Amino acid sequence: MKAIQIAQTGGPDVLRLADLPDPSPGPGQVLVRLSAIGINFVDTYHRGGLYPRAVPFVPGGEGAGEVVAVGDGVSGVVAGDRVASTDLAGAYAELAVVAADRLVPLPAGVPDEVAAAVLLQGMTAHYLLHDSYPVRPGDPVLVHAAAGGMGLLLSQWGKALGARVIGTASTPEKVELARSAGANPVLGYDGFAAAVRDLTDGDGVAAVYDGVGRATFDESLASLRRHGVLVLYGQSSGPVPPFDLARLNSGGSLYVTRPTLGHFVSTPAELLSRAGDVLGRVAAGTLSVRIGGRYPLAEAARAHEDLEARRTTGKLLLIP
Repeated sequence: MKAIQIAQTGGPDVLRLADLPDPSPGPGQVLVRLSAIGINFVDTYHRGGLYPRAVPFVPGGEGAGEVVAVGDGVSGVVAGDRVASTDLAGAYAELAVVAADRLVPLPAGVPDEVAAAVLLQGMTAHYLLHDSYPVRPGDPVLVHAAAGGMGLLLSQWGKALGARVIGTASTPEKVELARSAGANPVLGYDGFAAAVRDLTDGDGVAAVYDGVGRATFDESLASLRRHGVLVLYGQSSGPVPPFDLARLNSGGSLYVTRPTLGHFVSTPAELLSRAGDVLGRVAAGTLSVRIGGRYPLAEAARAHEDLEARRTTGKLLLIP
C-alpha cells in the first residue's frame, strides 16, 4: 500500500510517500480501506517531535472508508460497512487497522469525506461545549481561530446552545467566514482582551475556547469574568510556559483546564454517543462542515505547510 512514513521527526519535508506492506487485522481488529483522511494539528506535533513517537511511523488517526477485513473475535462489523474512526493505526495511508470497538458506523446521509472532516473536531467541540465548560443560554464566550475547522464548529454549536459567541480571526476573509458560522463580532488578535471587556460592559466572558496557546494565553485569561474558565485545548502557536497560579486568584477566582478528546471517549458507549450526536446533526443539516482543502496523499507535506502557515480555513483532507 501507499502510505506517508516518518523516518525522523522534523518539518513537513519528513513526510515521505512510501510503499509499505498491507496491514492485516489481528484479533479484535478491523482493516479499513480509507477514502478520506483527516488532517489535524496534533499530527504536526507528532511529526515535529513535540509529542514523541518511536520512528519510523505512519502519522494520523482520523479517517473514513470501507471495511475490507475483520480479525478473529469481531462481531457486528462486516466487509463493506462504511465506517470512520479517530483511532486508526496510521491514517496517512490507503489501508489502516483499528480496534473494532473504536469504529463509528456512518449514517447514509454522511459522505466519507464529511465524516473524515468532522469526526475528531466535532467530538472535540461536543465535549468542550458540554463538559469542559457547559454553555448556558446567554453566556458570552470567546472562540479563538473562529474560521478554522474547530472554530467554525464551536461557533455554530455554541450559538445553537444559546451562547453569545465572540470570535477572533486574522484576515478579512476569515472574519467573514467566522461571522457566517455564528460568531459576532469577530475581532483581530491585537488587544482582543480589551475589546472583549468593552463588548461585555467590563465583565468579561464566561469561557474562552483557546486552541492557539502561547500567543493568546495571557489575554485569554484577561478576557474572563469572575469564575470564568479558560479551556486550553490546543497549542498551534506553541506550548504555554509555566505561570504563577496566583494569577487565577487575582483575575477573579478563574479556572484553567487542558482537556484532550481521548479522556471523553474512553469507552465504546461514550464514543458512540458523542459521535452519534455529531454525525446526526450533520445528517440533519444543523451542523455544517467546511472542507477547506483536499490534497493527494503524496502531497501531505504541502498540506502541513499550508496548515502551519495559517493559509487555510475549515478542515483539510488527504485523499488516497
